[in-house]
Amino acid sequence: MKSNRAFTMVELMVVVLIVGILAAVAVPLMSGRVDGSKWSEGKAAMGTIASAVRAYAAEKGTFASPPTLAEIGISAAELDGTYFSNACYALTSASCSTPGQVNFVITCTAGSSTRSSKPTRPASMTLTSNAANNYVATFAEGS
Repeated sequence: MKSNRAFTMVELMVVVLIVGILAAVAVPLMSGRVDGSKWSEGKAAMGTIASAVRAYAAEKGTFASPPTLAEIGISAAELDGTYFSNACYALTSASCSTPGQVNFVITCTAGSSTRSSKPTRPASMTLTSNAANNYVATFAEGS
């Protein structure tokens, strides 16, 4: 006597349902990770700008208004990357009244990028150094 063994339709539907649930959970998690990795490029460029501002402060001593990117030695082409174009970056404020205590706010806005593969979340990121954070550059996500 020969016995036929196979999966029933209910068993197959349960498997398909489980796979569907896992995919529905994994896709948003994965896209968040992809955006996070894209933002590493933006963070690196903002770190470069911060280093240049600190070097500018060391050279000039004190200054009250933010210098342009060209004044701190960064050309527009240097900030062009895979996900962010130079238009994304802004040195919104910068000053130094005491040596070693450089205040600055550097903003990177993803929506300003001319790249089609730009990240979608968060919309912007800031790098801030001031007395409130002991002049340590700190990243914060914008809405």
